[in-house]
Amino acid sequence: MNHQGALADVLRQTIIDGDFAPGARLSEAALAERFEVSRNTLREAFRVLAEQGLIEHIPHRGVSVAAPSIADVVDIYRARRVIECSALRQSEPEHPAVQLMRAALAEAEQHLPNEEWHRVGSANMAFHDAVVALADSPRLARTYRDVAAELRLVFLEIDDPRALHEPFVRKNRVVLKTLLEEGPHAAADALESYLISSERTVLGAFTRMGRA
Repeated sequence: MNHQGALADVLRQTIIDGDFAPGARLSEAALAERFEVSRNTLREAFRVLAEQGLIEHIPHRGVSVAAPSIADVVDIYRARRVIECSALRQSEPEHPAVQLMRAALAEAEQHLPNEEWHRVGSANMAFHDAVVALADSPRLARTYRDVAAELRLVFLEIDDPRALHEPFVRKNRVVLKTLLEEGPHAAADALESYLISSERTVLGAFTRMGRA
């Protein structure tokens, strides 16, 4: 692998999949060997990921996976409300992305009985990607992609995945049902309330865990 953009994408997925915990140090030597790239190529990929908020350069300690703070959580959810609620409020229930919302919800519900929380979480995120796709804006989708990646780091920090992900499935179903039965404005209102509740859950978990 020698394309910097492709390497950044692979590293990005590796990080949000939880292969490296938030705060974990990333070894240049080990990663260059693992992906068979030069250190210069790796450093350029690191630069891209740093711009996306996924890694941070710490003086005298090298490169580490970002560990989101409470302030980061507040800002991530602020961005989510602006992007997602606006996309949903201006949507049409007949938009093709609604089928993506259905499929993501079905996948999340499929993994609930076996308590496969990582898969439930991924399906929940796919639901929200589909909400943003309602806007038909590649630029908005790119922006949300970075916000969602940082959100996955937030979720990786929380030590009770069931309490985190299980309610999201139920609330995603409410949003979809509201969109189909009551229209975009009511669905956006439901989503905004949901995101406020979700933010409180995450902030409560961070406080309980002693995170600043």
